[in-house]
Amino acid sequence: MKPIFIAGPCVIESAELLDVVATELVRLQKTYHLDLYFKASFDKANRTSLTSYRGPGLERGLQMLADVKAKHGLRLLTDIHESWQAAPAAEVVDVLQIPAFLCRQTDLLVAAAKTGKALNIKKAQFLSGADMQYPVEKARESGAMDVWLTERGNAFGYNNLVVDFRNIPDMLKWTSRVVMDCTHSVQRPGAAGGKTGGNREFVPSMALAAKAFGANGFFFETHPDPDHALSDGPNMLALEDLEKVILSLIS
Repeated sequence: MKPIFIAGPCVIESAELLDVVATELVRLQKTYHLDLYFKASFDKANRTSLTSYRGPGLERGLQMLADVKAKHGLRLLTDIHESWQAAPAAEVVDVLQIPAFLCRQTDLLVAAAKTGKALNIKKAQFLSGADMQYPVEKARESGAMDVWLTERGNAFGYNNLVVDFRNIPDMLKWTSRVVMDCTHSVQRPGAAGGKTGGNREFVPSMALAAKAFGANGFFFETHPDPDHALSDGPNMLALEDLEKVILSLIS
């Protein structure tokens, strides 16, 4: 199965940022004939601190994503946090993403499935790969035809994540598309004084290890200046480094 690539900034910061990232993704897509999706969040509802930047919100954020699609022709993926967001988001994006913390939320899964869009369900930090049988079943029994699963590490407290790559073949038992979230898996949750830290230097290795275990999708949050990003900067891949990492996966 040809791999897919999901890439974009963690959160919508500005139209200018979306345009810079989308322009580079279009170049990579055309150069290497990639199966690629542009990702950005209109609202980050699970930030560590109440004062952390969340994004432009549903209405403005979806319009900005629609502008990316109209200008660049990229397929879109965004995450939803509440059931009522599923229908309006589905009018704009091609894939609805279920955040890891919410992958057992039945009403959210059902609402997303009923839109008819592809679903990317991220594995919770507190679940095993085998446990993801049940979110997949909920989604499919509610009408979803195309369901992906995403590995993003497990949390054991102490501001760190551990990736058990055996989760990838375990999840391939329930769906043909398993994505490795190569950037969220190197997070250090809450480890930066009220913000999430991270170790982006491990992103390329995470990607290659996941490929060895059978992952056929790769998720990269990327930013032209991650050290000054408004969300998830420490674990985001610098946009200038994305091409090299993708080449390592398709060569």
